[in-house]
Amino acid sequence: MADSPDARAALSQSHGSYRDLNQGPILRTLLIFSAPTLASNILQSLSGSINSVWVGHTLGPNALAATANANVIMFQVFATVFGFGMAAMIKVGQAFGAGNVAAARLTFANALTLCTGLTLIIAPAGWLCAPQLLHAMATPPEIFPLALTYLRVLIIGLPPAMVTLIIGMGLRGAGDSATSLRFMVLSVVLDTALNPLLILGIGPFPRLGIAGSALASTLASTTAMAAILLYVYARNLPVRLGWSELGYLRPRAGELRFILGKGMPMGAQMLLVASSGLIMIGFVNREGAMASAAYGASLQVWTYLQMPAMAIAASLSAMVAQALGAGLIDRLDKVTRSALILHFAITGAMALLLAVFDRSVMELFLGGQEQTVTLARHVQLLASWSFIMFGITIMLFGAMRAGGVVLVPLFVMGTALYPVRLGFYALAYPAIGADAIWLAYPVGSFAAVAMAAFAYRRPEWRKRAQMIPSAGAPEETRADGDCAGRMAPQA
Repeated sequence: MADSPDARAALSQSHGSYRDLNQGPILRTLLIFSAPTLASNILQSLSGSINSVWVGHTLGPNALAATANANVIMFQVFATVFGFGMAAMIKVGQAFGAGNVAAARLTFANALTLCTGLTLIIAPAGWLCAPQLLHAMATPPEIFPLALTYLRVLIIGLPPAMVTLIIGMGLRGAGDSATSLRFMVLSVVLDTALNPLLILGIGPFPRLGIAGSALASTLASTTAMAAILLYVYARNLPVRLGWSELGYLRPRAGELRFILGKGMPMGAQMLLVASSGLIMIGFVNREGAMASAAYGASLQVWTYLQMPAMAIAASLSAMVAQALGAGLIDRLDKVTRSALILHFAITGAMALLLAVFDRSVMELFLGGQEQTVTLARHVQLLASWSFIMFGITIMLFGAMRAGGVVLVPLFVMGTALYPVRLGFYALAYPAIGADAIWLAYPVGSFAAVAMAAFAYRRPEWRKRAQMIPSAGAPEETRADGDCAGRMAPQA
């Protein structure tokens, strides 16, 4: 059988940075593999925070509000397409776990074609429909022109950003999470450096105002895309398409069915989370400006508090996918258990530090506004610990997705966020007031954990997951000549 340890070792030697995630201590492998993804997430958030500071300090609060309105739309686009990238990463991981380079590259190439093609359609449509999109969001008239300019320039950078994202997903499926980090660093450095130059027109750069901030992001993402493409070919990385493999870019019905069928529920789950967040913001706004400020500071903290779970879960999916591709079904629970241990250690430590230093953290965002700081600390006390439970759910979902289960996580998340979380708010608000908002978070998270744990222990999806190695045979690659089969030679 081609997915033997010797075959996988040969694969690792002949295909650049391919890493067999089935080798070595599970916890150590997971930690090392997760670290670059976590660092990338932190860098991306820091970049956004720094850019917001530049826009707010140089152009004023209206410009900052305009960027927030535009970023909501961009998030919806990325959330939709991100699910397709995740689906491709899982199948690429399964193929590499089985030692099947041709099938991995076929899936990667079709994901690249699909997602790039979608963004090439969305970008011009988004440019034309940007005014209507902003009107639909009830963007205030005083910030509408700024938001429109910012959004339209950002949209130009959508295709290169998507290419970079899909390349990173493909590499993660091959066990390489470090390459994406290198080019995230490049993108963040360029974006951060170009923002003030293009906003203010420093030196030879034109003074572009808010358009300069968006152009800085677009130039940074385009440069990162070009650089990572060159790096993939220069270092012969596993997702490199040789001359005879360029035909893999032609859409294949089987590949598209998998990517769309598995990716759409994943994207829908992200959209559910985003829309639920918008509803919660609406509830908070009804409580007045002080509550909005306290909640805004809490959201900043929660962004970082969720990052370890998201990074570990993405790495868990890749590891489980490779294990299932190699027919190592017994590793499924072991990898999941290690991911939970890592999550408890990192997120638990962060939550504990936040509980100890909550005043200092809230003052960092809110300054000396004593009443607002006190309210923000109260919000943290009631809600922050729920993200530990949220992380458990994400871990279990990560393992199940690697086994091809995508509708159950969507159902569980939708139920926890809407009937449970919003239902608790509606029932509890008359009795406890605004605390119903903050307590809705742990109530929803507890419900999600209970449902996810029940679904994870079900035997049906595990039986289907055991069939993945045989299903991974390169049926569609057999017609492609010398690229067919397992352990295909480098073109």
